[in-house]
Amino acid sequence: MIELRGLTKKYGDFTAVDNVDLTIETGEFFGLLGPNGAGKTTTISMLSTVLLPTAGEVRIDGKKLDRKASSEKRKISVITQEYSMRQDMTMDEVMEYQGRLYYMPKKEIREKSRELLEFAGLSDYHHRVVRHLSGGMKRKLMICRALMTEPEILLLDEPTAGMDAISRRQMWNLLRQLHGQGITILLTTHYIDEAQSLCERVALMNKGELNVIDTPANLIEELGAFAVDETGEEQIKSRYFARREEAIEYLAQAGEDASLRSTTLEDVFVEKLGRRIDQK
Repeated sequence: MIELRGLTKKYGDFTAVDNVDLTIETGEFFGLLGPNGAGKTTTISMLSTVLLPTAGEVRIDGKKLDRKASSEKRKISVITQEYSMRQDMTMDEVMEYQGRLYYMPKKEIREKSRELLEFAGLSDYHHRVVRHLSGGMKRKLMICRALMTEPEILLLDEPTAGMDAISRRQMWNLLRQLHGQGITILLTTHYIDEAQSLCERVALMNKGELNVIDTPANLIEELGAFAVDETGEEQIKSRYFARREEAIEYLAQAGEDASLRSTTLEDVFVEKLGRRIDQK
């Protein structure tokens, strides 16, 4: 279990994360969503102890997390937005280096590397140098590296950034398999469909504060399960309805450029946070 209690990070007069309270259950797939500058990456950085909080604390399974808490830190692996691997190493060398950092025996490193690269569909490329890998393969390799120490918690900061559609779906399937193994996953992403597809619960974050925490299904139901889009000269206006019959009735009275569809988590994101962003 991950517990954030009054977690705050300030830089002078600027508050990046503002008194955040959040509990993520063991084995849960949780999404942290928000616009650029919302405080998502700062929150991940405090969870990984790269940054220290100005106030508040993080607890892992009831124990306070700090840079000295080696047993709690070992439970966590982080996959960052940036490719944090040497470009002149092969996949095998990246995995071996990670294992040596944690004093794993050579035999265990070889066996674990083979197992993880096969799991991620990278076995055929294990001799390939990192600089010659595609973006999707690099992301998968970063996850393999993070899994070397058998963590209980994965912190994923924009893990599919820059991927093409096929690579993204492959990554989704990989993350679903990890979740099925009982690993707790905290995901930040700008792809709202990604969060809707993967996450059991999500939190909407803006200006360092958590505004809403719920399941994607509940948030969509609260807004209205059906949407009618009306295309104007300058923008598309959407109206939401709880029942399909209500949406169809409205659609019949709307113009020719109106259309009916299912509401998505992205609609919730725009309705909950979009206006606040515009009002900055």
